[in-house]
Amino acid sequence: MTGLLVFGRTGQVARELMKQAPDAHFLGRDEADLTNPIAAADVVRERRPTAIINAAAYTAVDRAETDEETASLVNAAAPAAIANAAAELGVPMLHISTDYVFDGTGDSARDEDAPTGPLGAYGRTKLAGELAIAKAGGQWAILRTSWVFSAHGANFVKTMLRLGSERDEISVVADQIGGPTPAAAIADALLRMSEAIVRDSNRRGIYHFAGAPDVSWADFAREVFGRAGLRCHVRDIGTSEYPTPARRPANSRLDCDLIKRDFGIERPDWRLGLDQVLNDLRMVK
Repeated sequence: MTGLLVFGRTGQVARELMKQAPDAHFLGRDEADLTNPIAAADVVRERRPTAIINAAAYTAVDRAETDEETASLVNAAAPAAIANAAAELGVPMLHISTDYVFDGTGDSARDEDAPTGPLGAYGRTKLAGELAIAKAGGQWAILRTSWVFSAHGANFVKTMLRLGSERDEISVVADQIGGPTPAAAIADALLRMSEAIVRDSNRRGIYHFAGAPDVSWADFAREVFGRAGLRCHVRDIGTSEYPTPARRPANSRLDCDLIKRDFGIERPDWRLGLDQVLNDLRMVK
């Protein structure tokens, strides 16, 4: 898309956006450090894009528990400043959020109107960002997603591949359920949404987008090993056996009917996305 401005350059989704929208302008920390919200908004006013995608975030879930100030700057204050600048210019803004805005109770998929209740600092700061973007007015869309993976950066798939090549057995949490989501599919959804939103100024709101089918982390690990040809046994464990500084939602299922209705975007089969990631990683070797 001509005139598309993307905050983020090295993250998983930003890297995939680069592949799919090479003509967009991508902002790294050297051009837009989101710990400086005012400067980030100034970039929007200077460049006057036709649309904005914020693919940058503070995603270190555990570290956020002791560094909530920085997480809040990046995940809430900066998106708020960008959204305000976008609203001033009449420019649509798309923003990536997370299933961590929910408390993870129950076993049904959450829709966009479900009550929020973050369990930790990361979720709190992402929810604050959502609320600030909506408050800014203008034209905006928030894409909540979950369990992002790709051939880039640090993610569950790459961790499993490393551990699976080193060990005969690994213990993985089996009582957290969600939809693994290929970063490439998120990038595609954002680009399709941005094009539609530019054409129709009435489109706005929160949307859910996650891979299908829903699965536990343990079963996701089994699929990674099986498709990668690794003979590593997965032992199911409960969340209580794998304590972390930040609490994780037990139920990360997202109801994705609204994005299908409004944009014709279906949930991606994460198994196909996993095959592509494994192929990409083989080509790097």
